[in-house]
Amino acid sequence: MNLSAQDHQTFFTCDSDHLRPADAIMQKAWRERNPQARISAAHEALELEDCATAYILLAEEEATTIMEAERLFKQALKAGDGCYRRSQQLQHHGTQYEAQHRRDTNVLVYIKRRLAMCSRKLGRTREAVKMMRDLMKEFPLLSMFNIHENLLESLLELQNYADVQAVLAKYDDISLPKSATICYTAALLKARAVSDKFSPEAASRRGLSTAEMNAVEAIHRAVEFNPHVPKYLLEMKSLILPPEHILKRGDSEAIAYAFFHLQHWKRVEGALNLLHCTWEGTFRMIPYPLEKGHLFYPYPICTETADRELLPKAVFHEVSVYPKKELPFFILFTAGLCSFTAMLALLTHQFPELMGVFAKAFLSTLFAPLNFIMEKVESILPSSLWHQLTRI
Repeated sequence: MNLSAQDHQTFFTCDSDHLRPADAIMQKAWRERNPQARISAAHEALELEDCATAYILLAEEEATTIMEAERLFKQALKAGDGCYRRSQQLQHHGTQYEAQHRRDTNVLVYIKRRLAMCSRKLGRTREAVKMMRDLMKEFPLLSMFNIHENLLESLLELQNYADVQAVLAKYDDISLPKSATICYTAALLKARAVSDKFSPEAASRRGLSTAEMNAVEAIHRAVEFNPHVPKYLLEMKSLILPPEHILKRGDSEAIAYAFFHLQHWKRVEGALNLLHCTWEGTFRMIPYPLEKGHLFYPYPICTETADRELLPKAVFHEVSVYPKKELPFFILFTAGLCSFTAMLALLTHQFPELMGVFAKAFLSTLFAPLNFIMEKVESILPSSLWHQLTRI
């Protein structure tokens, strides 16, 4: 996923950009809202010198293929690596140089991550995994780019479940921020241990085993974090291309996760069946999700508004809303019956003669079949028996 405009300014600019002419141009480019003006500014910066952030902008906004983007990112890597090495030597000379080094580090990490993702998209998955591992080893403290989530997806593609578990053991920690990728991948691994033999009928007879209970609890945990995901994984709701930016715990994150991870759930035999049988049980544990959560904070009420800005209009995609406000059928039926009765009373008061005619016509239509049956019975039975029946 690309960064937001605010992230671009936070990660790719610093207070000393005015000292380097190309960086000064790019500082204005990141604030520019017009895409064509941003691209023109990047080309202008490259005319002055090899500027890593200019190559990043062109790779993300002008390149039309992954191969073209990869070529631009490689040029960005060459320029960014040189800036990083120079600022690394000067970082302790003052706050200005420290800010430059922090910015150059962010740029270098971002470029390497994007190159790894290009390799993943071009089918060079093992190469992508190596690049991500090296990057995480070189910069272990930079978790804001979520490189571990890209690594999890690549390892799942290789079906290297032992390494997936090792990554989760490090990053699925109570002190670290969660995501749909972290929670649902943990649930997938737990489900993988039992899903091939899971049967709801057998489980209801004998009860859940320890491993099955762990899998169900992991699914409930994932659903509590993002309740929109299961309908996309179970294909109860149609998928669209994921948006450029996502909101954690929102519908946009659910679409992005399902788009890239549905194939991994399908690959594990019985995993989707286990999810189908158990995911709705989460809502019994959190009857008031906006007020109190079970394992996470209460569900944020702002997600619907933000997702409507991130996702296409309703004609292309109906935004998933949680908790969905659905009235019980009895209340809807009672409300409809009361409204119908009130309307009849009002019409009878306003047009008594006309409503009397309608009532007679309705009753004659209603009792016509009954009169027909009575006539047939009278014609068949003896008159004495018929008189006894009518007297009763």
